[in-house]
Amino acid sequence: MAQALTVLTTTDSAAKAEELARGAVEARLAACAQISAPVTSVYRWKHEVETAEEWQVLFKTTQACYAALESHLVAAHDYETPEIIATPVVAGSAAYLAWIDAETTAP
Repeated sequence: MAQALTVLTTTDSAAKAEELARGAVEARLAACAQISAPVTSVYRWKHEVETAEEWQVLFKTTQACYAALESHLVAAHDYETPEIIATPVVAGSAAYLAWIDAETTAP
């Protein structure tokens, strides 16, 4: 079974979050994506501290799909420097992890 990952990004609207999620799942770059919102982000950008309302998108994918998912997110995202953070899944339900693997493999 492939190494599972969760990949996090954020965007500034529910519509954009759904577009990122749907595009990745339709392309089989992620088995699913969960959208959480709104979250308040406080960050430093271009020498200023900013506060923004954002929507988080958490993708369930595999290590084998990561590079393609990252490329997809960079191309589809409208942020100059989008947050894209991958975290390995160290344990999980065998059936769920198998489902991620199956859904990110071309039919």
